[in-house]
Amino acid sequence: MAEERLTEELLERLLAAATPEAYLDEGLTIDRELPDYLRDLLGEKGLKRADVVRASGLNSTFVYDVFAGKSRLGRDNALMMALGLGCDLRQTQRLLRLDGVAELWPKDRRDAVLIWCVEHGLTREQADDELYRLGEKTLLGTGPLK
Repeated sequence: MAEERLTEELLERLLAAATPEAYLDEGLTIDRELPDYLRDLLGEKGLKRADVVRASGLNSTFVYDVFAGKSRLGRDNALMMALGLGCDLRQTQRLLRLDGVAELWPKDRRDAVLIWCVEHGLTREQADDELYRLGEKTLLGTGPLK
């Protein structure tokens, strides 16, 4: 996967541009779709879709539909997918953004737990255990509801 520039750097360049066209002409914007990003992650991590299905806890037909661009994940499923792919925090945030859902926010208690889990490389099952232990709704929806 090609190295992408940080959003903050791009924002600085956009704000410094004399016109929107001056920024756009630099060719720094991307038109990336979620299925493309997921396929890139699979290749980068040397995984198969079946590996992600097992590790994420998501339905296999649903996962294949997402990879085909037929379905959107939704926030908790996107988080499960990110954990199943072994994403780091930046990759997780990008996956959430490309799915059109809110990124993880450290001011939110449940999100803070999930950020910690992603940053420490926990599996989806381990993340659910942490959420449950701390009285938060689990990703599979079997834990405490607040």
